[in-house]
Amino acid sequence: MFKYNFKYELKLLLRSNWIQLLSVLLLLLFGFAAFNGEKKVEKRQGYIDAAIAEMTENDKKMYRLIDSVEQGLSVSAARWTIPTSPMAVGNYYPRVAAMEVQPMSFIATGQADLFTHYVKPKASGDDYALQFTEMTSPVQLLFGSFDLAFVIVYLLPLLIIAFSYNVLSAEKESGSLRLLAAQPIGIRKWVLQKLGLRFFWLALLIAIILLVVSLLNGFDPITHYTFFFGLLGLTLSYVLFWFALAFLINLWVGQSAKNAVSMLGLWVLFVLLVPSVLNQLSTTVYPMPSRTLMINEMRTLKAEVSKKQDEILDNYLRDHPEYAINDTTQARSFYHRYMASQQLIRDELAPLVEGYEGQLQNQQKWIGRFKWSSPAIIAQESLNRMAGTSSMDYDSFRNQVMGFAASWREHLMPFLFNNKTFTKEDVADLPAFEYRVAERSFWEPLILTLIAMGLIGLGFANTKSSDLVTSSN
Repeated sequence: MFKYNFKYELKLLLRSNWIQLLSVLLLLLFGFAAFNGEKKVEKRQGYIDAAIAEMTENDKKMYRLIDSVEQGLSVSAARWTIPTSPMAVGNYYPRVAAMEVQPMSFIATGQADLFTHYVKPKASGDDYALQFTEMTSPVQLLFGSFDLAFVIVYLLPLLIIAFSYNVLSAEKESGSLRLLAAQPIGIRKWVLQKLGLRFFWLALLIAIILLVVSLLNGFDPITHYTFFFGLLGLTLSYVLFWFALAFLINLWVGQSAKNAVSMLGLWVLFVLLVPSVLNQLSTTVYPMPSRTLMINEMRTLKAEVSKKQDEILDNYLRDHPEYAINDTTQARSFYHRYMASQQLIRDELAPLVEGYEGQLQNQQKWIGRFKWSSPAIIAQESLNRMAGTSSMDYDSFRNQVMGFAASWREHLMPFLFNNKTFTKEDVADLPAFEYRVAERSFWEPLILTLIAMGLIGLGFANTKSSDLVTSSN
């Protein structure tokens, strides 16, 4: 019977042009989405490359200036920018801390529209004032990006609904269901076989098209087979969930029009409503402190600290005897007092900044606890992590930059407090930023598959007998 269903369903799909239409639609949607995502990645990489190229040129300029000063030549540069001073190096020749593009960044824009991808920490800069955001188009933020994640999460379920909503009801409405009842198969198994065969053809098309668009965008599925099969597994498990819903709706509702409305209602619920409600509730349960109030407190503390910088410097030197300088007024420059006071400001503001960031972390954790209520959230977050553009990735990048900013200052502080001149030999020892990809695990395909299996089991266990025409198995 399964062989007969396979042949019949294939002929039906070919004659109705469903497979041909799906092939063209999926190729166009996946192809354009991948192309659009790749262009965004190229633009992002272009900004990073330009920043690194500028840093390289500045390093060459720094080396030439130091060489000229060491040879006793005059230089055409402001005194405070000459890199023989460690603070000039720290402020005018900073390193680029860049968030490197990942192999599958083209599949999901994620948080990339909200955050910048490189920062240049300075020795006299404030860690809490480092800019990790950039101006974006409000229209872009409203409608999102047309990438593979958008196609998979939002559009693919609509195609599945159109492909599967009337599997059983069409047979009822055409009057052919009574003929099918004469066959040696239960109606639930028959519906499951029809949907299973449609899932098979759709899965085959998705696998082929994902392979094609990946190759066209320069992604090597062989080298990065873990990423590719992770993407394929997540997509197919998400597709399976929607086919499982179609299985329940076909058994429980009955009429084609009602089936379509029910499936679209579930799409609105899982894809639009639940994510929006969770986001709103997270901001209600864990409201963010006033950023304006935080900035005002920072300014007030800075003003108070600036009035007693000499006292702060004395205390700082007692706590750091390794920074031994001559106890003379000339030795105590502006930067000695400033760097010591900045350390105090960072310590004083740490609880305030941690409270602000802690609420943001609480919001993300709260959403994470309830994300299982919507497969769309599960799929979107997993795709963002595969692309390296999730909230977790940007939190990791921010923490890494903050750590590097501290290392950048600590490397130059001995030069400053020991009144040591920065030389050509010291250029090679300057610290460099190395981005470390956040650790991740991909359990989502398994979870989605288990949910889909549970829905199918529910269909077999609780199908209304009055709505079915059954026959002996």
